[in-house]
Amino acid sequence: MSFVLQLNRKSCVLNCYFREVTTARRSATKKSSAAKKRARATEMSDSHKRALANGRTEGRTIREYLDIVEATKPRRGRRRTPESITRRLDKIANEITIADSLTKVRLVQERLSLTMELKAMKSKVEVSKAEAKFVKVAKSFSKRNDISWHAWIEFGVSPVVLKKAGITPE
Repeated sequence: MSFVLQLNRKSCVLNCYFREVTTARRSATKKSSAAKKRARATEMSDSHKRALANGRTEGRTIREYLDIVEATKPRRGRRRTPESITRRLDKIANEITIADSLTKVRLVQERLSLTMELKAMKSKVEVSKAEAKFVKVAKSFSKRNDISWHAWIEFGVSPVVLKKAGITPE
């Protein structure tokens, strides 16, 4: 029994020693990694910072235009226009007054969906602004990211827009 008690005391001492050593190692590691982070932060030159900021701006511009292209891709069926949506909203307003309760719920949902779709539609001015921004940065973005003319075309970007941007098939 005394042998077990002594063994437990020794293991407790060893455990305490082990905890102190590992804690000391962890704090030393934390200090050195914090020092490394500070050293890395000062290593970046102003030109590198400008290049990173330029890349982020170009990426944002490209993404905005590609989102518009994707949203306006032709789909099956008749294409909806803002005028056709507003006409349907007017019809719903008339039908909802005389509809039974189940039809009313369906009409209310259709009205909400059409309203959201109408808000999501981009005007021609917004599309042309995004296209103009795209044209300015597309060539440098393509070169830097190795994106070919064919990739842009397959995504849905118009060949006319790519020609304005100076991107040609190789």
